Formats: sequence, C-alpha cells, structure tokens
Amino acid sequence: MTKLLLSTIALGKQLQVENSHVTIGLTNPKSPSNVGAVMRAAGCYCVEQVLYTGQRYANAAKFNSSKHNTDTKNARDKIPLKASENFENFESLRAFLPNGTKIICVDLVEGAIPLPRFQHPEQAVYIFGPEDGTISQTVINNADDVVYVPTVGCMNLAASVNVLLYDRLAKSLVNNDIHSDDALIRKSRDTNNKVKVKTKTNLT
Repeated sequence: MTKLLLSTIALGKQLQVENSHVTIGLTNPKSPSNVGAVMRAAGCYCVEQVLYTGQRYANAAKFNSSKHNTDTKNARDKIPLKASENFENFESLRAFLPNGTKIICVDLVEGAIPLPRFQHPEQAVYIFGPEDGTISQTVINNADDVVYVPTVGCMNLAASVNVLLYDRLAKSLVNNDIHSDDALIRKSRDTNNKVKVKTKTNLT
C-alpha cells in the first residue's frame, strides 16, 4: 500500500499514471450556466479538455454576458473548451483523444451499468446527454461502456459531471493510504473560510 498526501491530487497529480487522460464530452448543451459549471468541475478534478457538439451553447453564449458566471474559478482559462462536429463520427472524435482512450457514455439508458459498480479506465472520454434529451443510439452502440448515476429522478448536466468525476477520483484512492497535510484545503477553500477541526483535547 502506498502512503500519499491527499494534496498531491491537485498540486502534483502524482495519483494519476503518466498516460491518464480525461475528456468530458457534452452532447448539444443548451445552458451556458451548465457549461460554466462543467468547466468549474473540470478544473476541480484535473480534466484535460471539454468538448461539445451542436450550436445551442454557442448561440446562447452570444447573447449572455454572464455566460460563464458559474465558472467562478475561471477554469476555462486553463482547460480547452472545444467545439466538435458530433460524437457519432468516431474517427473525428478520436482525433481529439490519445490512442487507447475508452468512450464512456453517461446517461439514464436502459441496460447501463450503475456508476458504483463501474471501474474507470485510465484514459476516457465521458459523453453526457443534453439537458433536454439523450445520447443518440449510434453513440450508445459504439461506446466501450454505458453508465448511469442511480438516483430517484435525474440530476442536471453539471451535477452529473461532478458526481462522475468524484466517483473516478474516489475509486482511484481506494488502494492507497491517504493522509491530508491540509495544503489542498488551504489552496481550494474560499478566502473567508478559516475554520479548523479541533481535537477533543483542545475542546476541553
């Protein structure tokens, strides 16, 4: 068992193998606020890039001066947000990805694998359906795996991306002895947050 500091996730990414790669694919998203929130999640979980198809996001963003107001950490300045022709053209999609990348669809699709049972590949593109639709049958048929988040009802797009990325992170830590040196907390929290956990001896 390897002993690791939790702060290495954000500060050095030593928990990721050298050929690890994560791309998020958004199918024709319509909400700039959702795309902004996805970008924030991408920054939190060290995603390499975010791809999107369709024209709805780009068209909505033209008329929305606060289009990225949910990306409060400005992840879009560090992580590419790229338009893709479509995800049904797998050769075109793979041009954005390293060799060996697995295509994983994430949506409420009959026959999909529950996310708690899914083992994430080292290199993956996770394709999500739109806010008001689903991933096409062609993409589903050609994916390496299809997974869903087992909830009562459905989460919105950005929430689903956050849950998927957290699940990937959590499962990568299972076989490691994780210790925190608080550096990750200090780096990530709001500047107004100075709260600390006190030991029982300090409370008496």
